[in-house]
Amino acid sequence: MNPNDRLVGLIATELGLSPVQVGNVVALADDGATMPFIARYRKEKTGALNEISVKQIIDRMEALRALEKRKASVIESIESSGKLTDQLRDEISGCFDPRRIEDIYLPYKPKRKVRATVAREAGLEPLARIIMAQKSHDIDSQSRRFVCDGFPTCEHVIKGASDIIAEWVSESVPVRSVLRRMLWRSGRLCCKGAVSDPKYADYAGFSQSFERIAAHSFLALKRGENESVLKLSVDVDDDKMLSVIESRILKNGGSDETRRIIVKAIRDCYKRLLLPSITTEILSEVKDRSDRQSIDLFSAGLRQVLLAPPVSSQSVLAIDPGFRTGCKVACLSKQGDLLETAVIYPVPPHGRQKEAAEILKRMASKHHCRLIALGDGTASAETEAFLTTVGFPEKMKVERVSEQGASIYSASEVAQREFPDLDLTYRSAVSIGRRLQDPLAELVKIDPKSMGVGQYQHDVNQTSLRDSLDFTVSQCVNEVGVNLNTASVELLSYVAGIGPVIAGNIVDYRRVNGDFKSRSELLKVARLGPKAFEQSSGFLRIHGAANPLDNSAVHPESYELVRRMARSVGKSVQDLIGNQAALGDIDLASFKNDSVGQETLQDIIRELAKPGRDPREAADSDWRDTSLRTFDDLREGMTVRGKIVNLTAFGAFVDLGIKENGLIHISEMSERRIASPLEVVSIGQTLSVRIIGLDHQRRRIALSLKPV
Repeated sequence: MNPNDRLVGLIATELGLSPVQVGNVVALADDGATMPFIARYRKEKTGALNEISVKQIIDRMEALRALEKRKASVIESIESSGKLTDQLRDEISGCFDPRRIEDIYLPYKPKRKVRATVAREAGLEPLARIIMAQKSHDIDSQSRRFVCDGFPTCEHVIKGASDIIAEWVSESVPVRSVLRRMLWRSGRLCCKGAVSDPKYADYAGFSQSFERIAAHSFLALKRGENESVLKLSVDVDDDKMLSVIESRILKNGGSDETRRIIVKAIRDCYKRLLLPSITTEILSEVKDRSDRQSIDLFSAGLRQVLLAPPVSSQSVLAIDPGFRTGCKVACLSKQGDLLETAVIYPVPPHGRQKEAAEILKRMASKHHCRLIALGDGTASAETEAFLTTVGFPEKMKVERVSEQGASIYSASEVAQREFPDLDLTYRSAVSIGRRLQDPLAELVKIDPKSMGVGQYQHDVNQTSLRDSLDFTVSQCVNEVGVNLNTASVELLSYVAGIGPVIAGNIVDYRRVNGDFKSRSELLKVARLGPKAFEQSSGFLRIHGAANPLDNSAVHPESYELVRRMARSVGKSVQDLIGNQAALGDIDLASFKNDSVGQETLQDIIRELAKPGRDPREAADSDWRDTSLRTFDDLREGMTVRGKIVNLTAFGAFVDLGIKENGLIHISEMSERRIASPLEVVSIGQTLSVRIIGLDHQRRRIALSLKPV
């Protein structure tokens, strides 16, 4: 069997897919196709798999190919030692469990010089085999034959042989497997001793099995341990573990003398070799699991933030609030261009409210602003309270906008390139305003880890986090589509098949030649060849293009197909777009062929019905209860409106329109048991919540979604 076919079959079984689906995805990826392109434009080949499924296949194939290389390396190493047998080769070749492969390799692995090595070099291995045979009733007399330099007495000789036995036990695949299962199910991670830091007070006396410990709890415990605040230990039933090992090593009817030596060796092995090794493995596995779960939650939260609905075609007054240094104001045009800046001092310690009000009214009137984007950081609540007193001539809507990462953006090379002559404090205000106008276009300029989505971003595997978040950003960008004539380098970089270099070349071309008139003009961009055009063009939009399909998700490879569809109902392409009656008259079956199937044809019809449709939904902007101003306005039992601003594994944080956010614990989200807050809520969602607890000292607000 072709090695690739074997891996394809394995992935198909694991993911519950057909080998044809998996094989086609792998072949497309090997040929340079990107995940967004495969998922969107090769549905006939994949069976209409979504992008996440495509990624699972590609990632799993990469992992299995890496495992195949490791297996080849292990086989080569064992072969070079002269110990490889056909049976051992077949066992390694047929294994797809990385941990078991390492267990198999352990006895053959080159070792540093340890106690067992010294004993083996002194020729004590035959005595160890005699003991393990468990037949001899006179080990003392047997051991005299092995007395030598370094092992001058029978006692030393037996101890050396016991070290070899301990190593054999520690390298036993069955023993390691059963102990691993037992420790996973019954071993417990415990926090012992006093907890001095209030931040970790909830973990005093913590004890949970490895199998059940929650991701956020494990990461918090490890952070506390790293900060020397928490003392962690592993609790395990040693007697039960030892009993299991002994039952697999000791033979019925063996001599009492050999039994005594082996039991002692097993206990030494367990304490010195096995338990530390298996515990390290289990902790690593729990860490990997916690990382995966946390990263999945980060990515889901990031997706919700990026796909927040834009506020298009509106000029915006953006305010970055502050106390001592004042509030920085930036007025942005409908297209996000900076029109004017100012600084106002409406809140303590200054309180120049009249002056601030006049500045805001003048700017709003001059630039026709009806919308204020207010950063949600320091002095936000106080500034919002001031804004209600300004007396704008026209009704002004205030929207709270997350400031997470705005300061990082303001000092970044991207911001310096965009606004070389603008003070960085005003750049933050610009970013806040643009986040309201088009969250996706603005937030791609910021490292996803800086957006404050989730918890413990710095505690998880950073490479895995970066890869997952980058995939999420790419997924969102390609799902929405990108305006080729206005997109920044950063936004274009996430388009399938482009990347930073070609993105820069696109912007340079645009700067020299003006707006793109057609998608085909992309082929004139430096380093953007036919393959990059194939991968990217369907995700790029040109508003007002001569060919209306250039402003749609219809891929250029299907343009001729659309023209034939239009002719079949006596219409031009232009007249076909948005014409539901004409689209309904098209006989799709007549356009099917080997490369175009029902899925692609239906996608084309949907796109022609609403070309360039933005998948981001409009938000509920009137959720805030204006009667709530401060924490002291809250009472237990009240039902209030709020907006989900962040998700964690244990719950969701809710903006109630005051300085402090509330928390809906996962146990208060539903009457049924749920595994993740994502099953019930999403970032940006507005909802009614009930206050079930107020901690006045720590200013904490406990909320519930459960009915009374």
